[in-house]
Amino acid sequence: MREKELRLALICYGGVSLAIYMHGVTREIWHMVRASRAFHDDTPPTRRSEIVYHDLLTEMSRVSGVKLRVLTDIIAGSSAGGINGIFLSQAIVTGQSLEPLTDMWLDMADVDVLLDPDARPLSRFTKFWATPIAWMVLRRRGGAVERTVAKEAQQEVAAKLSRFVRARWFAPPFGGNVFSKLLLDALNAMAASAKDAPLLPASQPLDLFVTVTDYYGHDRVLRLNSPEEVTESEHRITVDFSTRGRTDLADIPELIFAARATASFPGAFPPFSVRELDRLLARENIPWLGRSAFLKRILPQQFAANAAEDTMLIDGSVLANAPFNQAISALRNRPARREVDRRFVYIDPKPGRPSFRFGKRNIDGTADMPRKPPGFFATILGATSNIPREQPIRDSLEKITGRSERIERMQRVIDSLRNEVENTVEMLLGKTWFLTKPTASRMQKWRHSAQEKAIVAAGFGYRAYSHLKITSVVDDIVATARRSLPDASNAFFRNLRAALWTEIATRNLDHMPPHQGKATARQIAFFRAHDLRFRIRRLRFLARHLTEEIENIIDMPDDDIAKMRDAIYKCLALFLDLETAEFLGADFALAAKSGVEDPAGLMDHLAAQRDLVRTDAKVDKILCDAMLTLPDAARRIMLLGYLGYALYDIATLPLLQDEGFDEFDPVKVDRISPDDCASIRTGGTAATLKGIEFNNFGAFFSRAYRENDYLWGRLHGAERMIDILISSLPQGHEFSAGRAQSFKKQVFHAILDEEQDRLTHIQPLIISLRGEVDQIKL
Repeated sequence: MREKELRLALICYGGVSLAIYMHGVTREIWHMVRASRAFHDDTPPTRRSEIVYHDLLTEMSRVSGVKLRVLTDIIAGSSAGGINGIFLSQAIVTGQSLEPLTDMWLDMADVDVLLDPDARPLSRFTKFWATPIAWMVLRRRGGAVERTVAKEAQQEVAAKLSRFVRARWFAPPFGGNVFSKLLLDALNAMAASAKDAPLLPASQPLDLFVTVTDYYGHDRVLRLNSPEEVTESEHRITVDFSTRGRTDLADIPELIFAARATASFPGAFPPFSVRELDRLLARENIPWLGRSAFLKRILPQQFAANAAEDTMLIDGSVLANAPFNQAISALRNRPARREVDRRFVYIDPKPGRPSFRFGKRNIDGTADMPRKPPGFFATILGATSNIPREQPIRDSLEKITGRSERIERMQRVIDSLRNEVENTVEMLLGKTWFLTKPTASRMQKWRHSAQEKAIVAAGFGYRAYSHLKITSVVDDIVATARRSLPDASNAFFRNLRAALWTEIATRNLDHMPPHQGKATARQIAFFRAHDLRFRIRRLRFLARHLTEEIENIIDMPDDDIAKMRDAIYKCLALFLDLETAEFLGADFALAAKSGVEDPAGLMDHLAAQRDLVRTDAKVDKILCDAMLTLPDAARRIMLLGYLGYALYDIATLPLLQDEGFDEFDPVKVDRISPDDCASIRTGGTAATLKGIEFNNFGAFFSRAYRENDYLWGRLHGAERMIDILISSLPQGHEFSAGRAQSFKKQVFHAILDEEQDRLTHIQPLIISLRGEVDQIKL
């Protein structure tokens, strides 16, 4: 059966107490990924909701002939989304359970727990002068509590609001030390849970990005024409983690650092500093062996100035509430052993217009009601918090759309060239009879001959193509050095790039001979020794060629297609492994460190260590053996595609603009939010979530509110995951709306069954939801 991966890059927004809703969503994604792993490994799932997902994947495979595996391998989050992204990443990488976190969210995400001990009212007489204020806010008939809080939660909310109002003023009421300890307890609870296998294949990295704001900022040098350099203050920080080159995600103190810093909501929590974490680790007797290396990587300027411990970090959503760009950057250098459907899925618990705006406005821009000018405090709040965090994600979506359009444009060019390329290759090779009977040695000779003759056929255009290939090689060497030298400065890599170009010029590789379209033997040898990206592009092209030109057109056994596809991805893995830090090892790191002074030594060391020519011979043998199992017509198509790729590459490399090297297909974007889920109840956020009250702090004041939002998070996550799964089906194999609704009804009931005993404060809601689910029409 044809195999395919649905890869999810999750973008998790901030939302203060809506973090509990987001926990429900991310937990459901975790269940989906677990069910997918069980389906892939042919093992039975254990949880009720996972059984439904398993059944859905089974039916999808039966309908389409595609065995789908769902992976979450890129996660970017801010504030509340950052915390949930960290927990989900830890569960995926380690195989630990998210189950203990649910009880902790419900029990501990409470204003009485989060209040700083120094801020708590000591008695009912504390701040007696604030009592009238509290009374006016809480007890007034028709006031905010009576008007907006559900009747069963009014007493609890009123009592906690009274304590909150009478807590200390003009200082953050919530405790940073308390928060850090809760994060440690949560990670320890996960570690103590029943451990399962990791939810990613061993060769698949997970990249996690968490945004943080440096309150005071740090200097960044910008290069201009005049003056040559200027210094500006940079406040954005991204705390990034990756499993590349390691078996775990990060040390526990580093995860606490990221979670505590990204969720330091201004005014609610005090700014975070390393000193706070140091005190916690000392109290708990926890070592942090990688402390210096981590601080040097995340806070390089502050570390160099011995000021990392005093850097004040606040909520990441102040400047970057939707960290799409970080996730987009992670698309580079991702391994792919099979066909990929890449989705960017962003979780937005409260989409639409920000709550601080006055009045409403129609789609055409006309006002429904007069807008009031914002007052003093509203202006400050909007300027410092709401406006930056509520900016639309249009720029990020346009970047993703632009990338997808370039890949689609490139594919149209490839499609238009196919007949001409095949005819040219056959003509170049003299229409040899042996073309249908390849051997590994013949493949090598044909490949060299086709590439050399393609250079001549390209004529003057080869000059620009050759320069792009050299640029790609230099970029690849610098990127490889970055992975091996994570602590090196940007200035070092600028100097390394300049040194490599000097060496390129010394070897006379960047100039073509004066006569038309003839590369020098030295240039050809250079590309054979260094152009790893060309090999990767060619194999990804071949994988797509198999699907579009053979699988969807020629009637042949599925086993033969599967053997060919496995061979292609096996070859691709050989080249992808040559990029990893594990393969390159410490010797390459030493060569890279000396690369500015000895670029020739670095280039020669990398070429010798990779030995691409030897890997080419292995690839020729693997592909040849697989092609010999294909019918003559299919064998000819694959062989001409492989040998003629140089001609395709000459035409398309200028269009790539760094795209298509890895996951070749366009990226699709999906959203998970209450507004997108109407199977059970319409009305979106306002009709389902309680945490939106009190400017998104509402769930901190009521256990019932937390249970409500968590349950809706699971239900909404399940609905959207089923939508996204079904949308990955190939054209012509779509599910009917009724069949999709049937699976949704099953998973909704499964979730309600799983949560029935845990959510004791919202039993009337669970009863109501069972009736609403039963009313879903198929």
